[in-house]
Amino acid sequence: MKYSGVKIESMGICEPDQYLSSSEFESRLEALYTRLKLPVGRIEMQTGIASRGVFDEGTLPSDISTRAAVKCLLNSEIPRSEIDLLIHSSVCRNVLEPSTSSFIHQNLGLSSSCMSYDLSNACLGFINSIDQAARQISAGAIRHALIVTGENATPLINSMIELLKFNTVISRKEIKKYFANFTIGSAGVAYLLTKSEGTSGLHVKGSVTRTDSSANTLCQGNGDTNSLMMETNSEELLHAGIKLAKTTWDAYKDELSIDQNKVSKVLTHQVGHAHDQLLFETLGLKGVETYHTYPKYGNTGSAALPLTLAKAVSDNFISKGDAFHLLGIGSGLHSTMMELEWI
Repeated sequence: MKYSGVKIESMGICEPDQYLSSSEFESRLEALYTRLKLPVGRIEMQTGIASRGVFDEGTLPSDISTRAAVKCLLNSEIPRSEIDLLIHSSVCRNVLEPSTSSFIHQNLGLSSSCMSYDLSNACLGFINSIDQAARQISAGAIRHALIVTGENATPLINSMIELLKFNTVISRKEIKKYFANFTIGSAGVAYLLTKSEGTSGLHVKGSVTRTDSSANTLCQGNGDTNSLMMETNSEELLHAGIKLAKTTWDAYKDELSIDQNKVSKVLTHQVGHAHDQLLFETLGLKGVETYHTYPKYGNTGSAALPLTLAKAVSDNFISKGDAFHLLGIGSGLHSTMMELEWI
């Protein structure tokens, strides 16, 4: 899908309240590590994740998204009254009903004419939301869309540690399904998308999505909004995700006329270094520049790719004149590749 005249007007980030190091994480599981003879340092060694962001107890996803949105709007001259669409895109939600976007809409004092809803699709929610908003802007249905996410790993981390720390029956083999939980982090991100009117800026040019729903059992989260627990077949998920990414990448290059020889910068979903290494090898991207946030923030779910782009811009990894690509993968499995250019 190619978009017409869509750009990212501004961005905002809600930083976690604190960071939990992988060594501290493991120390809280000392009894389990001792019983199973697990090597201390295995989290950072296997993933490259040195810490993960956490929010204070009682912080709601809407709080995180609202903080990011306020910063985003401060970076823009577009008044709140002119925002046509608000999408909340995280895995985390305040409650099952109503939509978390309802709370954010109220917090921001948006217009009654501003439509709002949740779009949740695991780690791909924010990128899916960009696609949905870009299609509407391209068609002339709306002019300004605010996309937000507020991922909070604190309840998951606390629940999992309580489940495992004094567990006397779980085996080394059985604990593997919980390992993805060890990498989850927190962050809030907001983007304001707008009609470009041919102006300079960070333009969203197009995207391609592919789905492999046969892999929908490889990563599943159960529970409620305060105690999500994930069970993941990490090895199979890695290879199924990379396989789908290759299918998506090939379609993406074809449909958007991308010359692989001219690809110089890409940003990937932030899982860990093993994922990045295999992804780059499979897609033929060795030597292409990239930027990482997972060593500090962990895997922040739907916030991972937009957080990485925002950080890449603020750290001048992405600058004026750059054309680059977002490579998104989410459990289900779904993959979206998106082309952007800073004109």
